[in-house]
Amino acid sequence: MITEKMTQAFQKAEGGLFSAVEKADVGDAVLKMCERGVALMAWADPFYPNPSVPPHVAQAMANSINSGFASHYTVPIGNSELKVEIAKKLKRVNGMDVEPQRNILITPGSDAGLFFAMLPFINKGDEIMIIDPSYPNNFQNTEILGGIVVRIPVYAEDSYQFRIEEFEKRITPKTKMIVLTNPNNPTTVVYRREKLMRLAEFVIKNDLVVVVDQAFEQPCFDGVQMVSIANLPGMWERTVSVFSISKNMGLSGLRVGYIVADDKIIDKMYGTAVTVIGATNTSAQAGAIAALRDDSFMEAYFQSFDRRRKIVYELLHDVPGVSMIMPESGFLSWVDVSRLGVESEIVSYLNEEALVAINSGVPYGNEGRGHIRIVHGVLSEEQLHEAVMRMRKALIKLADKKGIR
Repeated sequence: MITEKMTQAFQKAEGGLFSAVEKADVGDAVLKMCERGVALMAWADPFYPNPSVPPHVAQAMANSINSGFASHYTVPIGNSELKVEIAKKLKRVNGMDVEPQRNILITPGSDAGLFFAMLPFINKGDEIMIIDPSYPNNFQNTEILGGIVVRIPVYAEDSYQFRIEEFEKRITPKTKMIVLTNPNNPTTVVYRREKLMRLAEFVIKNDLVVVVDQAFEQPCFDGVQMVSIANLPGMWERTVSVFSISKNMGLSGLRVGYIVADDKIIDKMYGTAVTVIGATNTSAQAGAIAALRDDSFMEAYFQSFDRRRKIVYELLHDVPGVSMIMPESGFLSWVDVSRLGVESEIVSYLNEEALVAINSGVPYGNEGRGHIRIVHGVLSEEQLHEAVMRMRKALIKLADKKGIR
């Protein structure tokens, strides 16, 4: 079979054509569920399927198209005007003082950005420390690049904050990198400054690289401070930060992300960008410029995300057999359903019984067993309430059946 000639990482991959897959963004599973009228709560695309492009952003993209310029490439390293606007945002939101043309690379979405951020550093056999659970691409990218995943478990009793001891006892001469998703996807936890300070000391002591994905950096709730690890002493020159406009701006379809790093790193990326990622969509970058210049629309989004997390928590946290914490960021909930059954069975049960599509925790790591991930940035708030109420009733029914009180 020709696939036997592929690398091991690709041989392990499954796209849904010959087997069932548990990732909602693989294959055509989502399309089939939508056809059945299932409420899609498994895709981290804010407000899907409802429109969420602000008028001034739509106008900027339309102008790009109507002028004819959208038919042309932007340079692979990204639109210079967009970089200037990103630099302003980085200073205002992240406290990062960067040079637009030396420290920023525009990417076609943060998934491509995350892969490109990891690519220059990982050789075959390098050990890459990754918090478990976290974003599935952290693990798969490492395997595709020939690295060895070293899982750093986090625990509910710590509210999913990491323990530095878990890193320290796994360090070896082969350790090369830590991949961090902050705030975490799926747990929503925002890593506290004191935790990141200790991690930075560990990184510097052991001469490691950090790649951090900050796609969910806004909003954070309840006064929790979002800290960019690149800002900590000694970390700028050894951190590659990946950002997105997909989540906080509700502009997932534009596929615009960006990498921020020391110019010695960015120089190497500039030299390989055309080969690895190509140019980001021209009109999408025009829309991103408009969004960054006037981001006042984001406040209403953040207020909605806050209301949504409370809807989900209030309806599910007291269901027998269910355990969860109030989300700290974004529009996700991470729910322990291990007392009710195997996570994949719960996902299937809720799909049939409550007509909702949610994520199994398994793709998010070994610690994802017994968990489900719910996306509540989708639908309208009224539709969300109705869908989660169906979930509540279905889970209570299942708990009754199992005799769980």
